[in-house]
Amino acid sequence: MKIVDTDIADVKIIEPAVYGDERGFFMETWNKKLFSEHSLPTEFVQDNHSRSSQGILRGLHYQTENTQGKLVRVAAGAVFDVAVDMRKTSPTFGKWVGVELSESNYRMLWVPPQFAHGFYVLSEYADFIYKCTDQYSPAHEQSLAWNDSTVGVEWPLVDGKAPTLSEKDANGLSFADAPTF
Repeated sequence: MKIVDTDIADVKIIEPAVYGDERGFFMETWNKKLFSEHSLPTEFVQDNHSRSSQGILRGLHYQTENTQGKLVRVAAGAVFDVAVDMRKTSPTFGKWVGVELSESNYRMLWVPPQFAHGFYVLSEYADFIYKCTDQYSPAHEQSLAWNDSTVGVEWPLVDGKAPTLSEKDANGLSFADAPTF
């Protein structure tokens, strides 16, 4: 596995070694020893799998309590995955990182606790799989507006069309009104 830095020091791209031949491929998606050596989490409490169609945007979500770190990847399709730093004392407060994750590039992204997270589906559909460091807590969940001008995420919208959003995400908070850490 290769750990790649991003413009936000705590957000990491993880590129697993992929061994393939005419039968298919094999890759290791998590290794406690390797993650520990790179100061990445070694304990996860929940695994999730979602499937979404092209043009769906999920996020930008975070929890004010039971903050979740997430190790995210795509098993089928492709997404543009985004992490936004919500930590007031961080030099990258309000900054974002975006990475394409796909079944063909095998990349994963480590999104630390206290970051808003979301993804936009680029392919016909995408299977999005992620490990969490804490339990889901709906009572503490927040949704930061996907199109907040202060944060300014540059979403690669397919054909320039507005994304399909849940009601919660359509009513996401502006960065100025969103709880921070």
